[in-house]
Amino acid sequence: MPIVQAGALNTTALVVPDLYVQIVPPQNLVINGVPTNVIGVVGTASWGPVGQPTTVGTMAEYAQQFGPVVNRKYDMGTAVAIAVQQGAQDFVCVRATDGTDVAASAIFNGSVASDCSFAATSLYTGSLANGDVLTLSVGGAPGTYNLTVVRPGMPGELYTGITGTGAAFWTNLIAAVNTGVGQLRGPSQLVVLSTGAGANASVSPSSLTLPMSITLGSAAGAAAGSDGASGATATTLIGQDIVPRMGMYALRGQGCSIGVLADTDTSSTWTTQDQFGLSEGIYMMLVAPAGSVIQNGSTGTVDLKSAAGLNDYASKLLHGDWIYWNDQTNNVLRLVSPQGFAAGRLANLSPEQSGLNKPIYSVVASQKSGVPGTGQTGQYALADLQLLIENGIDVICNPQPGGYYWGLRAGHNSSTNASIDGDNYTRLTNYISASLAAGMGIYVGQVINSTLFQNIRATLLAFLQNMLSQGLLGSLDGSTPFSVICDTTNNPLSRTSIGYVQADVQVQYQGINEKFIVNLQGGTTVQVTTQTLPTGQVGS
Repeated sequence: MPIVQAGALNTTALVVPDLYVQIVPPQNLVINGVPTNVIGVVGTASWGPVGQPTTVGTMAEYAQQFGPVVNRKYDMGTAVAIAVQQGAQDFVCVRATDGTDVAASAIFNGSVASDCSFAATSLYTGSLANGDVLTLSVGGAPGTYNLTVVRPGMPGELYTGITGTGAAFWTNLIAAVNTGVGQLRGPSQLVVLSTGAGANASVSPSSLTLPMSITLGSAAGAAAGSDGASGATATTLIGQDIVPRMGMYALRGQGCSIGVLADTDTSSTWTTQDQFGLSEGIYMMLVAPAGSVIQNGSTGTVDLKSAAGLNDYASKLLHGDWIYWNDQTNNVLRLVSPQGFAAGRLANLSPEQSGLNKPIYSVVASQKSGVPGTGQTGQYALADLQLLIENGIDVICNPQPGGYYWGLRAGHNSSTNASIDGDNYTRLTNYISASLAAGMGIYVGQVINSTLFQNIRATLLAFLQNMLSQGLLGSLDGSTPFSVICDTTNNPLSRTSIGYVQADVQVQYQGINEKFIVNLQGGTTVQVTTQTLPTGQVGS
């Protein structure tokens, strides 16, 4: 009584009389949409892996992986912290350096390498490791020793029960830190130990005055850790698209829906960022230099955009009206890029929504409005906003159509094509295409017949119907806003015979109410008429 998977048995060539059970999988496969709240952030940091995408969800996780928010340009933590304040909670962070970053180190039991029993080096480069303390002490059981690794403000690491004398002890100690001790104590997340050339491995811990400590970056013979951030430029954050990928290109295939190169305000990078966003389905947040005017013939945001040749839906260009923000980590009021605000707000919206008129939080002021108490105040005139918006440029300002609060004033991408210039077009298009790319590959390699056509069509229709039922799609008259064709009409034998199958999908997006017109007719001579609404609609 064989039990087999469907397709594994040639049922037209059975010889032995028996019961054959075939497991048939469900024919109507279901597509689960990809996340739309993941923000990819590239910038400098004071700790952590370089060029390696790392997922964080909170500022506590960020601090553990990359260190604190730093008051400097291109700081990754600043963009993450601002986005978190808008409700964002899913980030893929990539640290970038200028190549001068150094790992903190220290030598144990001596001032020169030839005298040391081991050398400790920070797991990653960066100044955050300066001050990490390693302490060797006597263990609880006879003949055993403990090592603690402590970073201020973080949980310490404890390696216990290390035994041996002379070279055997140092070998055991190094193995414990670098590979872990049993199942409960894994490798150190802070340091790497080594013997070093010419190390004095004959020294036994029993001959040392314990406890004995060393401090990374400040002990005799130590090297101080450095961030590699002082020479960072826009090019640093763009990175390289060859293995190992660095900077922006390390975000390839990471499932990000929104991208931020922290404080990268160099206009020559805008089209590069845009093309990356187009190829990866990432909505890139671009920004003009701080203090840019709207237009002056050369350095205004409109002029820079025109000179760069940027006119595409894959990115949002924010005007160079930077934001004053309270940096609670460094206790200072800082002028920061608007990228983090826009990215965080969009990540906290469903993809069919626009960023227009949605409150943005933690804004103290902008360069245009002026810092409260300085006597400088300013708002955008209608002509200013018109010039920005008609050129595919968004801006964070106050007031908004809904009242006196900060928000995105256009909700547009950098395209000037009115049919594709909305945040909702970029995000919904990226969402649908990424979801189909993730879910429809199961049909590759299957036999082309009417059943395949039916299954493909059913899967696509089910996904679009789910979007409709959840409000991501809709229509004004209640009609179905999508269609799927996958049959012999668009798959002739001349194509299927050489392995092609085509599904034609049309999806109508919902519009965004950007220009709300209320016609008011008032006066003593006005004749009021009552509107008769269609059956089922409530009115008077």
